[in-house]
Amino acid sequence: MLPRDIGLAVLTMAIWGFNFVVIKVGLESFPPLLFSSLRFVLAAFPLVFFVGKPSVSWQYIVGIGLFLGVAQFGLLFIRSAQPVWGGMPAGLASLVLQTQAFFTLLFAAIALTERPLPNQILGMIVAFSGIGLLTLDKGQIQSLPALALVIAAAACWGVANIFMKRANAPDVFRLIIWVSLVPPLPLLGLSWILEGQTQIVDALTHLNGKGLGALVYISFLSTILGFGIWGALLKRYKANLVAPFTLLVPIFGVISAAIVLHERLTLIQGLAAILVLCGLVFNLRQGRASAS
Repeated sequence: MLPRDIGLAVLTMAIWGFNFVVIKVGLESFPPLLFSSLRFVLAAFPLVFFVGKPSVSWQYIVGIGLFLGVAQFGLLFIRSAQPVWGGMPAGLASLVLQTQAFFTLLFAAIALTERPLPNQILGMIVAFSGIGLLTLDKGQIQSLPALALVIAAAACWGVANIFMKRANAPDVFRLIIWVSLVPPLPLLGLSWILEGQTQIVDALTHLNGKGLGALVYISFLSTILGFGIWGALLKRYKANLVAPFTLLVPIFGVISAAIVLHERLTLIQGLAAILVLCGLVFNLRQGRASAS
């Protein structure tokens, strides 16, 4: 990969890593599904009125919108609803979600015939051993259902990556804006059913600066900028080379959660972070030949 693209990938991972802290803050003001719905409303409007439809099939726009917007983020936000699911620390959730790299490699091998190199597989094993080590950190997992939700969200992200790769959109930023049209209504409907009218009305009538700031961050930085860069990298390189970069997200996630939310950064978390970084570096060094 070009140094410029590596830099863009790392910047995106930093934005996404801090996103878990922002989600935690935003959920103090909004119920999870409503928060996710409003995220995509702001990502789509008013920009959709100024950019034309991307020259890709509707099946890709809808597919990415459903798997990335409705499924992945719906599940990810719900896992923070502690009364039901037990919750999960932001730093740990940022790490477990990166199992999407495994799902992306698996789905790419099936749908795109992008066979990972043996050394790439070894690099992923090293990285995921770090993820496994972190999940064993005593007291960090409060609820197995919450863990299952994050893993399911990771699988949905992997499917969305394949849709994005196959869409091959000439203008990825335009694609992300139009994709953002898909999730709001389904998520709002789920919010109405599962969270109730009272919570929705209460959240919308008691808006505050902290909640609005969280919405702006996840709408413009995490969604439009982050996924715009991500989609461009998937278009330029093979998925099995780009996907492992997301293993950097938990590094930024754990550090930012420790600084902002005062989540305890343990020795096990530090060792896990080192393994993740080693796996990523190994994959990048051995995976250059797979760049397209």
